[in-house]
Amino acid sequence: QVQLVESGGGLVQAGGSLRLSCAASGRTFAIYTTAWFRQAPGEEREFVAAISGDTPRYADSVKGRFTISNNHGAVDLQMTNLKPEDTAVYYCAARTASVAARTTQYDAWGQGTQVTVAS
Repeated sequence: QVQLVESGGGLVQAGGSLRLSCAASGRTFAIYTTAWFRQAPGEEREFVAAISGDTPRYADSVKGRFTISNNHGAVDLQMTNLKPEDTAVYYCAARTASVAARTTQYDAWGQGTQVTVAS
């Protein structure tokens, strides 16, 4: 079992920045890919970014603004130039295989952290 805990969400003005962090515990040796998804009210959960080793992958909507990185055992998501449409609950997810973008391909999920971008 892998447990994931997100931190770092909050309220920010448009154009601002936030840094999310995902800490894993349990069978962390089994993790091959860690990803961030987000879900806005009334919307489906969507892929944001993922990292496998040092190889990142991003959704088109966040390329150039978000950066995913490994940080001493955690996986961070640095978000810059935030827009109101980035408002969502952000979830960390992990899987034992290479990068994927569908929610059904991930085995472990965190509880989520709220990000609100005010216009």
